[in-house]
Amino acid sequence: MTKRMTKSLAMAATLLAIPDVAGPLSAEVKSDPRMIRLQKFFSDRNCPAKHLASDFIEAADRQGVDWRLLPSISYVESTGGKHARNNNIFGWQNGNRRFPTVRQGIHTVAHELARSPRYKDKTLDAKLWTYNPSQEYNRRVKQIMLEIGPSRIH
Repeated sequence: MTKRMTKSLAMAATLLAIPDVAGPLSAEVKSDPRMIRLQKFFSDRNCPAKHLASDFIEAADRQGVDWRLLPSISYVESTGGKHARNNNIFGWQNGNRRFPTVRQGIHTVAHELARSPRYKDKTLDAKLWTYNPSQEYNRRVKQIMLEIGPSRIH
């Protein structure tokens, strides 16, 4: 099998394994204080990602990652979608990765950060260093996480 075909099959398998969930929001999700904070964060900065707050939270909850991590990376990488291309708001794979939808990108990156051998079982600092080996990057993402809110909201 050619290298290109193997890569295409691996990408297809990944896309099939990670659902592109987009349905009506339950009352519970609509009133989730994390969603309200996230929408406000993105809205105050006029970011397109404000409409995806529920996807960020659902992906984080499904994969067991901090709910603020993905939005923070998206803000640092593309200003919350303002400067994204190929539905890639995370700059994933040096910005070269194409996703069918932004939602699919959110769920794929959440899955990778939680389950991929490159990231699995690493601390936040180690995940961020693997994502982008720059102390400034690490500091900036964590600063945005704090601006979004505390890790636990009741």
